[in-house]
Amino acid sequence: MTSSLLRLVRPRAPRSRTLAALAGAAVFAFSTPTVVRAQAAEGPSLVVLVRHGEKAPEPAADPVLSAAGQERAKALLEAMSGTQPTAVIVSATTRTASTAAPLAAKFGITPKTISLGGGTPTHVQAVADAVRASRGVVVVVGHSNTIPAIVKALGGPAMPDLCDASYATMFLLQPAKDGKPAQVVRAQYGLADPPAATACGTMQSR
Repeated sequence: MTSSLLRLVRPRAPRSRTLAALAGAAVFAFSTPTVVRAQAAEGPSLVVLVRHGEKAPEPAADPVLSAAGQERAKALLEAMSGTQPTAVIVSATTRTASTAAPLAAKFGITPKTISLGGGTPTHVQAVADAVRASRGVVVVVGHSNTIPAIVKALGGPAMPDLCDASYATMFLLQPAKDGKPAQVVRAQYGLADPPAATACGTMQSR
Protein backbone atom coordinates (compact mmCIF):
# COMPACT_ATOMS: atom_id res chain seq x y z
CA MET A 1 0.00 0.00 0.00
CA THR A 2 2.72 2.45 0.91
CA SER A 3 4.47 1.88 -2.40
CA SER A 4 1.31 2.77 -4.31
CA LEU A 5 1.17 6.08 -2.47
CA LEU A 6 4.85 6.66 -3.15
CA ARG A 7 4.25 6.25 -6.87
CA LEU A 8 1.88 9.21 -6.72
CA VAL A 9 4.61 11.46 -5.35
CA ARG A 10 7.68 11.89 -7.52
CA PRO A 11 10.26 14.17 -5.88
CA ARG A 12 12.35 16.31 -8.21
CA ALA A 13 15.34 15.72 -5.94
CA PRO A 14 15.93 13.87 -2.67
CA ARG A 15 14.94 16.14 0.22
CA SER A 16 14.57 15.43 3.89
CA ARG A 17 10.89 16.24 4.30
CA THR A 18 9.30 15.46 0.93
CA LEU A 19 6.06 13.50 0.83
CA ALA A 20 7.94 10.45 -0.44
CA ALA A 21 10.19 10.51 2.61
CA LEU A 22 7.18 11.05 4.86
CA ALA A 23 5.32 8.08 3.44
CA GLY A 24 8.40 5.91 3.85
CA ALA A 25 8.62 6.93 7.52
CA ALA A 26 4.91 6.63 8.22
CA VAL A 27 3.74 6.03 11.75
CA PHE A 28 1.21 3.52 10.43
CA ALA A 29 -0.38 2.51 7.17
CA PHE A 30 -3.52 0.57 6.41
CA SER A 31 -6.21 -0.14 3.86
CA THR A 32 -9.77 0.59 4.88
CA PRO A 33 -12.29 -2.23 4.35
CA THR A 34 -15.25 0.00 3.52
CA VAL A 35 -15.52 2.32 0.55
CA VAL A 36 -17.65 5.30 1.55
CA ARG A 37 -17.99 6.72 -1.95
CA ALA A 38 -16.34 5.62 -5.18
CA GLN A 39 -14.09 8.14 -6.87
CA ALA A 40 -14.82 9.28 -10.39
CA ALA A 41 -12.00 8.86 -12.89
CA GLU A 42 -11.35 12.61 -12.82
CA GLY A 43 -11.25 12.81 -9.02
CA PRO A 44 -8.18 13.45 -6.87
CA SER A 45 -5.22 11.09 -7.05
CA LEU A 46 -3.89 12.01 -3.61
CA VAL A 47 -5.27 14.01 -0.67
CA VAL A 48 -2.84 15.51 1.86
CA LEU A 49 -4.51 16.49 5.14
CA VAL A 50 -2.92 18.47 7.97
CA ARG A 51 -4.03 20.50 10.95
CA HIS A 52 -3.21 24.21 10.98
CA GLY A 53 0.11 25.25 12.49
CA GLU A 54 0.66 26.23 16.11
CA LYS A 55 -1.56 29.14 17.10
CA ALA A 56 -1.01 32.24 19.19
CA PRO A 57 -3.27 32.81 22.23
CA GLU A 58 -4.73 36.00 20.74
CA PRO A 59 -7.09 36.94 19.32
CA ALA A 60 -9.07 34.20 21.04
CA ALA A 61 -11.92 34.12 18.53
CA ASP A 62 -9.68 33.66 15.49
CA PRO A 63 -6.05 33.23 16.55
CA VAL A 64 -3.16 33.87 14.21
CA LEU A 65 -0.18 31.56 13.86
CA SER A 66 2.56 31.78 16.46
CA ALA A 67 6.21 31.85 15.39
CA ALA A 68 6.20 28.04 15.61
CA GLY A 69 3.07 27.96 13.48
CA GLN A 70 4.72 30.10 10.83
CA GLU A 71 7.60 27.64 10.75
CA ARG A 72 5.05 24.81 10.44
CA ALA A 73 3.60 26.53 7.36
CA LYS A 74 7.08 26.63 5.82
CA ALA A 75 7.54 22.95 6.70
CA LEU A 76 4.33 22.11 4.82
CA LEU A 77 5.74 23.80 1.73
CA GLU A 78 8.95 21.81 2.18
CA ALA A 79 7.00 18.58 2.55
CA MET A 80 5.22 19.30 -0.73
CA SER A 81 8.40 20.25 -2.58
CA GLY A 82 8.45 17.03 -4.57
CA THR A 83 4.94 17.21 -5.99
CA GLN A 84 2.55 19.64 -7.67
CA PRO A 85 -0.64 20.36 -5.72
CA THR A 86 -3.62 21.35 -7.83
CA ALA A 87 -6.05 22.47 -5.11
CA VAL A 88 -5.86 23.76 -1.53
CA ILE A 89 -8.86 23.68 0.81
CA VAL A 90 -9.00 25.55 4.13
CA SER A 91 -11.59 26.49 6.72
CA ALA A 92 -12.76 30.08 7.19
CA THR A 93 -10.13 30.83 9.86
CA THR A 94 -6.92 32.82 9.87
CA ARG A 95 -4.83 29.92 11.20
CA THR A 96 -5.73 27.50 8.39
CA ALA A 97 -5.39 30.16 5.69
CA SER A 98 -2.00 31.23 7.05
CA THR A 99 -0.77 27.63 7.23
CA ALA A 100 -1.66 27.08 3.58
CA ALA A 101 -0.45 30.50 2.39
CA PRO A 102 3.22 29.70 1.56
CA LEU A 103 2.19 26.57 -0.34
CA ALA A 104 -0.61 28.33 -2.22
CA ALA A 105 1.65 31.24 -3.14
CA LYS A 106 4.42 28.94 -4.36
CA PHE A 107 2.12 27.10 -6.74
CA GLY A 108 -0.18 29.98 -7.67
CA ILE A 109 -3.27 28.40 -6.13
CA THR A 110 -6.21 30.33 -4.68
CA PRO A 111 -7.37 28.25 -1.69
CA LYS A 112 -11.00 27.22 -1.51
CA THR A 113 -12.45 28.36 1.81
CA ILE A 114 -15.15 26.24 3.46
CA SER A 115 -17.33 27.87 6.12
CA LEU A 116 -17.52 26.43 9.62
CA GLY A 117 -21.12 27.55 9.84
CA GLY A 118 -23.71 24.84 10.28
CA GLY A 119 -21.57 22.76 12.63
CA THR A 120 -18.77 20.28 12.25
CA PRO A 121 -20.65 17.55 10.31
CA THR A 122 -21.81 20.10 7.71
CA HIS A 123 -18.29 21.51 7.38
CA VAL A 124 -16.73 18.05 7.07
CA GLN A 125 -19.20 17.04 4.36
CA ALA A 126 -18.59 20.27 2.44
CA VAL A 127 -14.82 19.74 2.55
CA ALA A 128 -15.18 16.12 1.41
CA ASP A 129 -17.41 17.24 -1.47
CA ALA A 130 -14.87 19.89 -2.48
CA VAL A 131 -12.09 17.29 -2.42
CA ARG A 132 -14.07 14.91 -4.63
CA ALA A 133 -14.74 17.72 -7.09
CA SER A 134 -11.00 18.37 -7.46
CA ARG A 135 -8.33 16.60 -9.48
CA GLY A 136 -4.71 15.70 -8.90
CA VAL A 137 -3.08 16.36 -5.53
CA VAL A 138 -5.39 18.13 -3.07
CA VAL A 139 -4.17 19.68 0.18
CA VAL A 140 -6.61 20.14 3.07
CA VAL A 141 -5.71 22.29 6.08
CA GLY A 142 -8.17 21.85 8.93
CA HIS A 143 -8.48 21.43 12.68
CA SER A 144 -7.82 18.81 15.35
CA ASN A 145 -11.46 17.69 15.26
CA THR A 146 -12.12 18.05 11.53
CA ILE A 147 -9.11 16.40 9.89
CA PRO A 148 -9.81 12.88 11.27
CA ALA A 149 -13.49 13.30 10.37
CA ILE A 150 -12.60 14.37 6.81
CA VAL A 151 -10.33 11.34 6.45
CA LYS A 152 -13.28 9.14 7.42
CA ALA A 153 -15.64 10.99 5.06
CA LEU A 154 -13.22 10.26 2.22
CA GLY A 155 -13.21 6.53 2.92
CA GLY A 156 -10.63 6.27 5.68
CA PRO A 157 -11.07 4.72 9.12
CA ALA A 158 -12.71 6.31 12.14
CA MET A 159 -10.11 7.96 14.37
CA PRO A 160 -10.19 10.13 17.49
CA ASP A 161 -9.58 13.86 17.31
CA LEU A 162 -5.97 14.94 17.22
CA CYS A 163 -4.56 16.10 20.54
CA ASP A 164 -4.48 19.83 21.11
CA ALA A 165 -0.66 19.78 21.30
CA SER A 166 -0.37 17.72 18.10
CA TYR A 167 0.57 19.69 14.99
CA ALA A 168 3.05 17.48 13.13
CA THR A 169 0.59 14.85 11.89
CA MET A 170 0.02 14.52 8.15
CA PHE A 171 -2.39 12.10 6.50
CA LEU A 172 -1.78 10.93 2.93
CA LEU A 173 -4.99 9.50 1.49
CA GLN A 174 -5.30 7.71 -1.83
CA PRO A 175 -9.03 7.80 -2.63
CA ALA A 176 -11.07 4.71 -3.35
CA LYS A 177 -11.04 3.93 -7.06
CA ASP A 178 -11.90 1.08 -9.43
CA GLY A 179 -13.37 -1.01 -6.63
CA LYS A 180 -10.30 -0.62 -4.43
CA PRO A 181 -10.73 0.88 -0.94
CA ALA A 182 -9.16 4.12 0.14
CA GLN A 183 -5.63 3.84 1.47
CA VAL A 184 -4.20 6.05 4.21
CA VAL A 185 -0.71 6.72 5.54
CA ARG A 186 -0.21 8.68 8.75
CA ALA A 187 3.11 10.50 8.82
CA GLN A 188 4.91 13.39 10.51
CA TYR A 189 6.31 16.61 9.03
CA GLY A 190 8.18 19.62 10.34
CA LEU A 191 9.28 19.90 13.96
CA ALA A 192 8.25 16.82 15.94
CA ASP A 193 5.48 17.11 18.50
CA PRO A 194 6.38 16.79 22.19
CA PRO A 195 6.00 13.24 23.60
CA ALA A 196 2.81 14.14 25.46
CA ALA A 197 1.13 15.40 22.30
CA THR A 198 -0.36 11.99 21.50
CA ALA A 199 -1.35 11.11 25.07
CA CYS A 200 -4.48 13.15 25.56
CA GLY A 201 -8.15 12.79 26.17
CA THR A 202 -10.80 14.62 24.21
CA MET A 203 -9.64 18.19 23.77
CA GLN A 204 -11.81 21.25 23.19
CA SER A 205 -9.31 23.58 21.54
CA ARG A 206 -9.16 23.27 17.77
